[in-house]
Amino acid sequence: MAIWVDADACPKVIKEILFRAAQRLSVMVTLVANQTLAVPPSPFIRTLRVGAGFDVADNEIVRRVGPGDLVITADIPLAAEVLEKGAMALNPRGELYSPATIRERLTMRDFLDTLRASGVQTGGPPPLSQRERQEFARELDKWLAG
Repeated sequence: MAIWVDADACPKVIKEILFRAAQRLSVMVTLVANQTLAVPPSPFIRTLRVGAGFDVADNEIVRRVGPGDLVITADIPLAAEVLEKGAMALNPRGELYSPATIRERLTMRDFLDTLRASGVQTGGPPPLSQRERQEFARELDKWLAG
C-alpha cells in the first residue's frame, strides 16, 4: 500500500495533508515530478525526479503503481490508467475517481480540450476551497483505513 503523487501541479496544502498522514501511519508517499521538490525529512516521504517532457511523470507513476495503491492526481487520463491497473485515484479536490465515472470525465476533458483548441477561453479551476480540502482528507482517511 503506497501513495503516489502527481506532484508538479499538486497544491501545497494537499502535500502537507499527505506528509502528516505518512508520518502518522507510516505509509510511503512518493512525489513524482520533473523538478526538485522540498519535502520534510522522513523515512516515509520520498521524491522521484523524472526528466522533462509531456507525460513523463504520469508514465512513471503508471509504470510503478500497483493494485491497491493510491494516486493523487487531477489528470484524468492518468487516473484512468491507474484504475485499469487496480489502483485508486483521488483528485486533490476530494473526488475519488471510479471505473463507473472515469469515461464521463474523459469525455468532458476531451470536449473542453476541443473548445480550447478552437480559441474558446474555458478558464482554469477555482482555488481550492476549505470544503474541498476537508473532502480530500476524508477520502484519504477512508483509503488509509481500508
